[in-house]
Amino acid sequence: MTDPREAAQRYRLDRDLGRDASDQGAASEDAKAPARSTPEERVAIVEQAIQHAIRRGDFDDLPGAGKPLTGLGASHDPDWWLRRKIETENLRGLGPPALTLRVESAELHDRLDRMTREQDVREALEDFNARVRHARLQLLGGPPVVTPTREVDAELEAWRERREERARAAREAAEAEASASPKRRFWRRRGPG
Repeated sequence: MTDPREAAQRYRLDRDLGRDASDQGAASEDAKAPARSTPEERVAIVEQAIQHAIRRGDFDDLPGAGKPLTGLGASHDPDWWLRRKIETENLRGLGPPALTLRVESAELHDRLDRMTREQDVREALEDFNARVRHARLQLLGGPPVVTPTREVDAELEAWRERREERARAAREAAEAEASASPKRRFWRRRGPG
């Protein structure tokens, strides 16, 4: 017994290819035997299904229609799908350590800049370096860990400089705002009233 969907598709294919009724008698005898389609027939069936879907408008207004495919021509990355999923879904803490550490390394300065104490910055940097070293020792598969460790003292100095620059910019903005606004007298004379 054949699959009725395959028999219906075979009927449509025969009809579209212009086979006559005499050939269909032989086709009905073949339907009793297990159906074996050639690769060309399968290609024709798939192509026909695609053409019907296009005519029905199933492919109209798809997201990204008319836009170029991203990442074409880029270097080969076997984990491209995983990286794209993590980026589009904005997932954190998932995936192989090589990818999560790379993302964390890119965002490390922003994370450190939100800290107010030098001791917290030092602990965060030491924790990051320890996790990078641990990931390099693991042989769990996946992409290699190429994220560099951070020099704690150099990063602390850069953190201090960024902090001083932000404080200086805030003072200058406050001074500019104060000088731009007109000064009002506290005591104002009132006219006759």
